[in-house]
Amino acid sequence: MFERLYPDEYYESAYVIPYEEFYEKGYRAIIYDIDNTLVPHGAPADARSIELFDRLRAIGFACTLLSNNKKERVDMFNKDVGVYTIYKAGKPSPSGYIKACEMMGSTTANTISVGDQIFTDVWGAKRAGIRSLMVRYIDPKEEIQIILKRRLEFFVLREYRKNRKKKKCVEK
Repeated sequence: MFERLYPDEYYESAYVIPYEEFYEKGYRAIIYDIDNTLVPHGAPADARSIELFDRLRAIGFACTLLSNNKKERVDMFNKDVGVYTIYKAGKPSPSGYIKACEMMGSTTANTISVGDQIFTDVWGAKRAGIRSLMVRYIDPKEEIQIILKRRLEFFVLREYRKNRKKKKCVEK
């Protein structure tokens, strides 16, 4: 029932994803959400996020920040990381994801998306045909509309985890 909303993979943090392995598998571009994926909501880029984007450039990845937030918010974070940006993206619409691929010169087949929300980041990436990596949100202090979505996400993630356990049992 929820399969269309399942991430392709789930990680505890955007900072523990094995990016080198994805590059070895042929991925060349990454689309990121900002708030609660890379930094707490509204925070500027910090040393950890700046280091991450330096690492990704060294590996060979092109990156885009794809946010439903306003230009000022996206620009404030991007000031110190220097990647492509799309603000007021309208996620989960696939159009922002497709535009990001065009900007980076990538395809939906060699791009991954990293975000913390099922109903915007994961669903948008999947609708665009992009591999979706979901990460645990950084800060539980969020706006009310996001808190309500998190409650719905709980049920989707519970089914996702059950489904993964079943598949692991079948594969062994």
